[in-house]
Amino acid sequence: MSQSRAKKIRLKRVREGLRNPEKGRSPFAYNDMRTRKTPTKKERLYKTKYKNHYFSKEEDRGSFYMEQILNEFSFCV
Repeated sequence: MSQSRAKKIRLKRVREGLRNPEKGRSPFAYNDMRTRKTPTKKERLYKTKYKNHYFSKEEDRGSFYMEQILNEFSFCV
């Protein structure tokens, strides 16, 4: 890949014996300062609240029952 224009200028300054601007960067520039935590149960439920992931037991049995009927029908033919 090609180098950015700013990086080319930095490398040229180092070759010429001038100060490298990367040395002036704060050590915090390289750190990821975000704190991470595992989501709570409430956060997980809220994330999928309106995505229709809540099925009642009747719907689950109904789809399983249809599959069972289709399998029985294929054996009869």
